[in-house]
Amino acid sequence: MNAASDPRFFTSADGDLAYRDTGTGAPVVLLHSGFADHRVFDAQIPALAATHRVIAPDVRGHGSSANATRPFRWADDLAALLRHLDTGPAVLVGVSMGGAIATDTVLEYPELVRGVVVCGAATSEFAYTDPWVRGVQAEQGRALAAGDIEGWLTAFLRFVPGEHRTIEDVDPDVLRRLREMALGTLAKHTPDEENRHVPMTDTWARVPKIDVPLLAVNGALDAPDLVAEAERLARTVRDGRCVSIEGTAHYPNMERPEEFNRIVLDFLRGL
Repeated sequence: MNAASDPRFFTSADGDLAYRDTGTGAPVVLLHSGFADHRVFDAQIPALAATHRVIAPDVRGHGSSANATRPFRWADDLAALLRHLDTGPAVLVGVSMGGAIATDTVLEYPELVRGVVVCGAATSEFAYTDPWVRGVQAEQGRALAAGDIEGWLTAFLRFVPGEHRTIEDVDPDVLRRLREMALGTLAKHTPDEENRHVPMTDTWARVPKIDVPLLAVNGALDAPDLVAEAERLARTVRDGRCVSIEGTAHYPNMERPEEFNRIVLDFLRGL
């Protein structure tokens, strides 16, 4: 990355929010997954910045961004950042939690969005029903309650290969990077900390009103209920479609960066 992408900070109504800003052209915002930070997109930022202005924030409570001291919504934080930067409408590209943020934002602030790419996500109103995923989440909960950080990380990283592969099937560098980001996020919080995030409601009733192009990118080995919800999202909006990336689960942008970048760049060229 060049110097233009060095960390910058936006003074929000509740602390400083970090972001990177590089490249020129139509704006693209990269929204990372939970327990991570903007480095999830290390392989996307330079590829997209060759033709676009790329903005990659750290979501509140993650990376270098401030923790919440008052109630907040993801979409409000992102809208405030885009208005501060005087940019938009932008294309929002989000992975996992970031995809939910993208969908919430186009619902709440449609004037700021010209296209959406969700990866392993639908709206923020989603709860896993898949037994394998629920089992891993239970392991995470038990480990966190016991103060077992290594146990929590072991369970967290199981989402990278998914149910039908093993850790040995994944590039160790991908695991290392996600582990490092997750440790950084955990270090920002305490087990008894109040969750001040305010969830959005009635999102699915509003999804049919989304009138910008939307692409759902799914890892073919991701949880089936999550893939089904992403496909439902693409079917329900006015201009939506789905694509799968074979041989990967919840982080196709990290495991198959060249294929993911090609898909996103093709989407951007079609707008």
